[in-house]
Amino acid sequence: MAPVIEFLGKNDPLGLVPATVTVLQRALKSPLAMFNAYARLGQGMVQLQMATTAKAVGVATEPVLAPEPGDRRFTERTWSDNAAFFALQQTYQLACRFAEDVLKAGSSGDPDDLNDRKAAFLVRLATEALSPTNFPATNPEALIRAFQTGGQSLVKGAANMLEDYVERGGIPEQVDSSGFELGDNLAATPGKVVFRNDLIELIQYAPQTEQVHAVPILCSPPWINKFYVMDLAPGRSLVEWMLTHNRTVFMISYRDPGVELSHLTMDDYLAQGVLTALDVVEEITGAPKIDVMGLCLGGAMATMGVANLTAKGDKRVNSLTTLNTLIDYSEPGELGIFTDDQTLKRMRARMADRGGVLPAKDMSTTFDLLRARDLVFRYVPGRWLMGDKSPAFDVLVWNADSVRMPATMHTEYLEALYGQNRLARGDYELGGERLDLKNVKVDLYVVGAINDHIVPWTSSFAVTGLTGGKVRYVLSNGGHIAGVVNPPGPKAWYEALPAGKDSTTGTAESWRGSATRTPGTWWEDWVTWATKRAGKLVDPPQLGSEKHPPLTDAPGDYVR
Repeated sequence: MAPVIEFLGKNDPLGLVPATVTVLQRALKSPLAMFNAYARLGQGMVQLQMATTAKAVGVATEPVLAPEPGDRRFTERTWSDNAAFFALQQTYQLACRFAEDVLKAGSSGDPDDLNDRKAAFLVRLATEALSPTNFPATNPEALIRAFQTGGQSLVKGAANMLEDYVERGGIPEQVDSSGFELGDNLAATPGKVVFRNDLIELIQYAPQTEQVHAVPILCSPPWINKFYVMDLAPGRSLVEWMLTHNRTVFMISYRDPGVELSHLTMDDYLAQGVLTALDVVEEITGAPKIDVMGLCLGGAMATMGVANLTAKGDKRVNSLTTLNTLIDYSEPGELGIFTDDQTLKRMRARMADRGGVLPAKDMSTTFDLLRARDLVFRYVPGRWLMGDKSPAFDVLVWNADSVRMPATMHTEYLEALYGQNRLARGDYELGGERLDLKNVKVDLYVVGAINDHIVPWTSSFAVTGLTGGKVRYVLSNGGHIAGVVNPPGPKAWYEALPAGKDSTTGTAESWRGSATRTPGTWWEDWVTWATKRAGKLVDPPQLGSEKHPPLTDAPGDYVR
């Protein structure tokens, strides 16, 4: 599999191979642990031989190792009904368990040990790449389809694989984007671009109610992706939801930076981004108070922006909402393996070789490989082995629409925040001010997602103890994206303390022990919380102003 091979290449930008070698060397120095690993493997193989024999003569038998909950790779009934495929699947499961046992034997015992984490990441990539579902001769569904189509499915699959190697560096195409168009069924909420500089466009959305609350909302999206995850599609748009609940909404849309913007720093992203946008929102609406909502990295910048304004005595921000946002980087989750000193050094060299920007493909591949089973190898059987057309799904269209990163800004962000955690420590300077979050007294609404693999919810919870304002923390169903694209529906739920009870005391675990699960989306809870702070109902402001006239229709030019 090309993504794994690339990570194992001669440059090994993450240092996965030496980390794994270190762990294996430690394992070899733990003979008792290794003996137990081999003994468990041998016992499992003996049990498998007995189970396979029983399966072959028609006797009902349980698997030696059941697939993990949520593992969809082996749901086709042949894996359990046919003795040969049953044995293959179970041998694979036992091998994966043995690999985990070896890693445990070589573990340092420190959950933060970087070698352990990198070795586990590499072994997981390798075992998922070697799953029998990824190869035509060992995938029963692929064999059945080949028989049914006279081999045409294999021919189409080979053509798909060749296309993916040429066009996508060996990553299977996740989505068929041919039926999606920006401004039509993606990023379709009506509005106007009312401001543009070298870094951002600012969108003002058209009102959808006769009256609106006096306090407008500025949305701060991440700049490592396009903004429209917050305005995904009609019926699934957070922007649309806010508009239909009597709010005036503005959205920052970042430019996809080329080499001409490689010099931009975090100071530039603050000054030309959030702070400039606030000035424009204030000028157009005349509102003395503005709510700010930020997602992921955009939430971190929004928080830093509020801290910068607080240090200058500027009290324009009325409340702050952060969605799946990391502020305290002491426990960054799996992304921590990408931000050690040696990896950052290799990344700087790679960006320098490419004109001072991090290629968009690097960012998208990084996030895909964090969930390789779901975002890479899930598409191998259907697309490469059976010749299926990629599915059409708006979230995946957005996910594939990635952007580049200016080298100077990206390095500073990773080193100062991920590497040194200076924002949480209170010694990070941005925009000429030291950012002390304890001085931020505005009310916060903080959303985490239970299955977020990029910002673990327990890490996003840490902000509740860092600021000086009242905090409402809400835990949503879904992951990093589904936790945000979370319209009303039967599967939606959220957990929170009773309304009015502060979330700023205790640990994440103690908070969850006191929280109550409610059917429905956090969008509904947020409306209740935000409306209390949004001011009286007034007539909507016009789109743009004399100073900032409309330039073009939403979603604008930079998003394209």
